[in-house]
Amino acid sequence: MTTEEFRHVPVMLDEVLSELDPKPGEVVCDCTLGGAGHSVELARRVAPEGLSLGIDQDDVALRAATERLAREVPEASVRLLKGNFGDLDDLLVEAEVPGVDCFLFDLGVSSPQLDTPERGFSFHEDAPLDMRMSGNNTLTAAEVVNTYNEADLTRILRVYGDERFAGRIARRIVERRAKAPVETTLELVDCVKQAIPAAARRHGGHPARRTFQALRIEVNHELDVLDRGLRAAVRWANPGGRICVISYHSLEDRIVKHVFSELSQGCTCPPDLPVCVCGHVPILDVRTRRPLVATDEEVAANPRSRSALMRVAVRLEA
Repeated sequence: MTTEEFRHVPVMLDEVLSELDPKPGEVVCDCTLGGAGHSVELARRVAPEGLSLGIDQDDVALRAATERLAREVPEASVRLLKGNFGDLDDLLVEAEVPGVDCFLFDLGVSSPQLDTPERGFSFHEDAPLDMRMSGNNTLTAAEVVNTYNEADLTRILRVYGDERFAGRIARRIVERRAKAPVETTLELVDCVKQAIPAAARRHGGHPARRTFQALRIEVNHELDVLDRGLRAAVRWANPGGRICVISYHSLEDRIVKHVFSELSQGCTCPPDLPVCVCGHVPILDVRTRRPLVATDEEVAANPRSRSALMRVAVRLEA
């Protein structure tokens, strides 16, 4: 894949810029850099004195973003870091910044990553069952499919994929692998199609979509990484710093909502206690009690934004 092929239409860009409100001289951090669709505009608003940080674990994304930022915002000071935002603490230590004013997490998976056959994300192309976002990860989708027991497979498909036929799919996988390992994407697709009733396959998009989503989340520990990365962002945010998260399914949104709610909680002591003994002090102000969604106009122009949910919080003074 060439860097020219790495394209990303930024979701809810107007809302991101409005909520983060980056100002000249500030430090901004795009924790999900991709093709730099958001980062270009963030960098433009903090340049030339400010610093734009970008994080991605994909070499192609980093090359594409480097070229685009240099071309479109040559006056910006930019530092791109290879890694996963779950390791945000280490990455920001590496970047040698004392704090950050704007954090952005766009949790959508870049389509070039999904569409590169050899990475095993696509249910349209035959490829080894991999699904790893990073080469540092040793767990593959093939290992999950061929070694997890039926109960665990059912749980993963139901919880991470919201798959109503999770039990039937897990049972079919176990039956299939008893004869020979399920090693490729299309072998897995065949298992899913055999497990789901024909009438159900005619509605709701590709029948394997939810199964592949669930496996991708399991392989890359995406929900644990999100919780870890959000909490690190709160630690690194300067007083008044803004944190904006765009998620695309209910599991992600639930984690964002929980972390923001927990860290905005004040004293939890019973009201009849004369003094606080719990020590809880709010460190976030949640700006979005309900998530923001894309406008009808954006959804029509960019269908990817249809499921986007945005939550925003601000770091309180110490």
